Amino acid sequence: MVRYHNFDIVFAEIPGETTLAFNITGCPNRCPGCHSPHLQTDEGCVLDDAELLALLACYGRSVTCVAFMGGDAEPHKIARLAKTVRKTYPVLHTAWYSGREELPEGFESAAFDYVKLGGWVEALGPLTAPATNQRLYRVGQDGTMEDITELFRRKP
Repeated sequence: MVRYHNFDIVFAEIPGETTLAFNITGCPNRCPGCHSPHLQTDEGCVLDDAELLALLACYGRSVTCVAFMGGDAEPHKIARLAKTVRKTYPVLHTAWYSGREELPEGFESAAFDYVKLGGWVEALGPLTAPATNQRLYRVGQDGTMEDITELFRRKP
C-alpha cells in the first residue's frame, strides 16, 4: 500500500513545471545523511486512485506536473498511480523521484515524463551540484531517457 506524509506545490524539482509533489513514506533506501528520515516509516495517508483523484480535483488546474517523491518500496504501484494521472488528466506531466541507481526490472518508465535516479550522497550534493550522482531524465513516449540534469545548473 502506498502512503504519503504530505504534499505541496513546488517549483524546483522539475524544471519549468509547477508540480504537485507527494512525499511518499516507507523508503527502504536508508541513505546515510538522509534529509527526510521521517519518510522511512510506513505511515501516513493512503495514496490510492480515489485519494489521488480527490486531490487532483482540488489542485489539478494549478499545476502542470504530479511528482511522486519516493515510493521505492512499491515502484510498480507508483507507476500505476502515474497512469491514473495520465488517464484522468492527460495534460498533466508525471514524475518519479527515486533513490535507486537504476530502474527496477519490468518498470514502465513510459508512465512518466520525468524520472530522477540516484540515492542521496551528501559529499556529492543535490541535483544542482556539479558532482552529484543523481540524474533527472526526461522520458520519451517510447520509454527512452534523456539526461536533463544540467537544467538544474545556474548559468553565469
